[in-house]
Amino acid sequence: MRIGDPDAVVYYLASMLISGEDINFIARRMIIFASEDIGNANPNALVLANSCAESVKKIGMPEARIILSQCAIYLACSEKSNTSYLAINKALKYIKENGLEEVPDFLRSSKTISKKNEEYKYPHNYENMFTGQEYLPEKIKDLKFYNPKNIGFEKIFLIN
Repeated sequence: MRIGDPDAVVYYLASMLISGEDINFIARRMIIFASEDIGNANPNALVLANSCAESVKKIGMPEARIILSQCAIYLACSEKSNTSYLAINKALKYIKENGLEEVPDFLRSSKTISKKNEEYKYPHNYENMFTGQEYLPEKIKDLKFYNPKNIGFEKIFLIN
């Protein structure tokens, strides 16, 4: 699915089915693939993969092969981005290596006033939801964990 060849995907799906692979295992792997390899380039892939897994449980074989084929082809043909996968791994690695940073006081509760006498600003009250507040801890405010690609739906997540 990763390389985007629907014919290869259907061939290998058929070979797994003929070999007796558990259809629920195949469907679970598609869910993981939809999030890890397609991600926000096509967020509907995760919805479809989850729907596929639920349908496979309800329908069973031999008809589940059709559902699996439809989903596998969709996933193979989808634009792909692993940036969500990379982002969480980067954040986890940072925390494991450096420990947890102090959460800004104003984020601890919407009624809390920070040491700098700064209250939480409700984003919906601001144009473009921009409050000017820094949400990351001071020490890591310049780190970027998420770096969206200029592909698919993820294009709209490109941030400066």
